[in-house]
Amino acid sequence: MKKTLVAFVAAILCVATSAFAQEGQPLNALTPQEKDLGFELLFDGTALSPEIWQSSIEGYPVKDGYFVCEKGGNLMTKKKYSDFILRFEFKEPEDANNWGNNGCGIRATAPNLDAAYNGMELQIIADDVANKIAPWQAHGSIYGIVPAKQGAQKPRGEWNYEEVIAIGPFIKVIVNGQLIVDADITNAKPIHDAQHPGLHNKEGFVGFLGHSDPVQFRNVRILSLAK
Repeated sequence: MKKTLVAFVAAILCVATSAFAQEGQPLNALTPQEKDLGFELLFDGTALSPEIWQSSIEGYPVKDGYFVCEKGGNLMTKKKYSDFILRFEFKEPEDANNWGNNGCGIRATAPNLDAAYNGMELQIIADDVANKIAPWQAHGSIYGIVPAKQGAQKPRGEWNYEEVIAIGPFIKVIVNGQLIVDADITNAKPIHDAQHPGLHNKEGFVGFLGHSDPVQFRNVRILSLAK
């Protein structure tokens, strides 16, 4: 109980400073504040390190300080995380005919399995296609479980800032300073016709789940709250 309380307080402090972290964020580097908190930098702007990442590294080539989904596939950390704060920026393609479909996988059982079912997938997709998909498929939603609020994204072609906070069953998703998911999944059940055996995993891999849509990513860092 004490560890949980400490982790929760740490998360609240990080949420309070997330706007500062966005505004003063050096490109693909940690702020002094993030260094003090113990964040890990997962991408330095030059390469996706095989010491940090596994599975479909070749599906996400690095270009001009960001990596972009081309071939797609699961790009997952080699390290497992349980309670954490994940921060990253993403940019949806300017082509309005491209849905910019990707995903942020968390607590995934294995790097090559579908994290939407063997963990959790927090959907990444352009806001302007929300009227063409189910609410539980819209950006930020816990896929198949919890729909997210919409309208937080910037126009296509601009960088969006996202923060994911996972502490036990409590999942928060913040986009450009707006809280779009604030869920307790303790008793959550699928709201579509599929099973999610990994929904309540205590820990697992974290990463991105591409479908070849050219979504771009940068400034990826994570703070483990597990002690």
